[in-house]
Amino acid sequence: MKRLFLALSLTLPVFAGESVVLGTGYRLHADHHESDGGKVRLFQKDGGSMEMDAALVVGFEQDPEAPAPIAAPVIEAPVVVQRSPREMVESAAKKNGLPPNFVHSVVSAESGYHVDAVSPKGAVGLMQLMPATAQAYGADAHDPAQNVEAGAAYLRDLLVKYNGDPRLALAAYNAGPGAVERYNGVPPYAETQTYIERVLRKYKQGTP
Repeated sequence: MKRLFLALSLTLPVFAGESVVLGTGYRLHADHHESDGGKVRLFQKDGGSMEMDAALVVGFEQDPEAPAPIAAPVIEAPVVVQRSPREMVESAAKKNGLPPNFVHSVVSAESGYHVDAVSPKGAVGLMQLMPATAQAYGADAHDPAQNVEAGAAYLRDLLVKYNGDPRLALAAYNAGPGAVERYNGVPPYAETQTYIERVLRKYKQGTP
């Protein structure tokens, strides 16, 4: 009988109720008990019960309340702050050492700040990058941030190429370096000439 109680004491879960202290020093868990002459009946929460000689029991002790289950920590997803197109332009300009208003003026002329703009010729995004240009700068033209950073880097490289001449850099950005080289200056394209004046006028106004 004692061996049976010992086995039960090792397998029963611990939860609030009472401990039945046996003369052997072992304990049994019960939800509650009832004494009936020389017998003690132990009851469990699941409705089960067992009966034993009262002489085997030396006492009853109230069990402490079982601790509340520890809830799994709630891991919050990182908050991704979406930058506005203008913020992307500011960041890309500073990263590439360009006046922010200059890059703003180009973006305004190219796409009007529409991140999903696509031209009939296939230029994409805020800075209307051609796929080959975006690829040359390791950028995804459809990603607004990458588009602006690649476009600003391209503008910087064109300014370096043309010794800081903004008109030639803008002409090359609009019509391609090949056209500038072919005409040894701003090509006689009405679209390109209008583009240059539009960008420079906006830049001089200082309002992105």
